[in-house]
Amino acid sequence: MFVKICGITNEDDALLAVALGADALGFVFAPSVRQIAAQKVYDITRRLPPEILTVGVFRDEHPKRVIEMTQSAGLRAAQLHGHESPDDVSQVAQHIRTVIKAVTAGTVDASRADIFGTSMVLVDAPAPGSGKMFDWSLAGEIPEGLNVILAGGLTAENVVSGIQQVRPFGVDVSSGVESSPGRKDPLLMKRFIEAARSVPSGDYDGGDKTPYDWMHE
Repeated sequence: MFVKICGITNEDDALLAVALGADALGFVFAPSVRQIAAQKVYDITRRLPPEILTVGVFRDEHPKRVIEMTQSAGLRAAQLHGHESPDDVSQVAQHIRTVIKAVTAGTVDASRADIFGTSMVLVDAPAPGSGKMFDWSLAGEIPEGLNVILAGGLTAENVVSGIQQVRPFGVDVSSGVESSPGRKDPLLMKRFIEAARSVPSGDYDGGDKTPYDWMHE
């Protein structure tokens, strides 16, 4: 199970998330209480193991700016969490190897997520980072053949149910492992990662993939 800890704002939280077994870390460049500067992200990413997928999170940013900030921050992936068009995604993908397109559950973009040309699609609640869940049955509208990352109100208490119902490729958490906005709680992160990894690999999509597989698709 691919586990992404999003909304990282400091080096201590980043290193701890990695030590606890996270596969990916998300750094928010879009306006948010968890927003972080590119230079600070660079100072963090250069301390991380190369196998960690580091992701810049953007919302309705110009593709050229996405590319520039992702590269200057030393990140390996970009997550587009706004109303980006397939062309926007394509422009970013020409320069950034891994692009994650986020869609809101129950929307037209979710039902046609395969038009964005990226294999990784994050399905979220209407208010990202709010800690609110959505009706997981809506994830069934995502076209087949995509690596779905489930987000939106996940916690250590509900992530197993979410995985069993949605059968995603991965899960993404931010507020569900925080002691306060932008500050991760060590125990909550540990419990979340352990819970997500407790689900047998046969009970979700991509269960036999290794980190090398999903980083080089």
